[in-house]
Amino acid sequence: MSACPLVLASASPRRRDLLSSVGIRFAVVPSNAPEEEVPGETPEEHVIRLSIDKARDVALNCAVEGRWFLGSDTIVLRDGAILGKPRSPEEAFAMLQSLSGRGHRVVSGYALFDRETGEAESGAVTTTVNFKRLSREEIDGYIATGEPFDKAGAYAIQGIGAFMVKNIEGSYTNVVGLPLCEVVDLLERAGAAQLFSWEKE
Repeated sequence: MSACPLVLASASPRRRDLLSSVGIRFAVVPSNAPEEEVPGETPEEHVIRLSIDKARDVALNCAVEGRWFLGSDTIVLRDGAILGKPRSPEEAFAMLQSLSGRGHRVVSGYALFDRETGEAESGAVTTTVNFKRLSREEIDGYIATGEPFDKAGAYAIQGIGAFMVKNIEGSYTNVVGLPLCEVVDLLERAGAAQLFSWEKE
């Protein structure tokens, strides 16, 4: 058994920062599982399947030590369409313009794979994010910062992009990339992490 039995199967610095912020110890081994869409899947089914795939992908690597493997996937939905990471300033502009002055959904899946049992427990959380109406100058200025290009939906609520967010309905950490309340609860129930512990006198 590794000295750190929990492995985060993600390269996301945001997920890493969220877990670290509550004092959880873990190793990081990014997954190489493909992120493909399957026709007919609901958004929740999509992110849960990818979360399980990512966790299992790393768990099956014999060179990686650990017992529990945490996978996660986050998507931004506008009118049922998945908005990925923009590949150009033009694509980022189109995404942000389409989100301007209206609401959209952020759906995150999470899965904890237990290498000893070969089983995974998973779930999904949805948050509604409402944007203010954005001017062309605001969109152009935000794109010029470079922040949109590695973010689903072309924005980061925890970064400069916070200026666009009028309000949210649901979990903030879910929008950042990991629904921390639900994930920590799962980790504690499984025995993969413990937030608070006191020695009895």
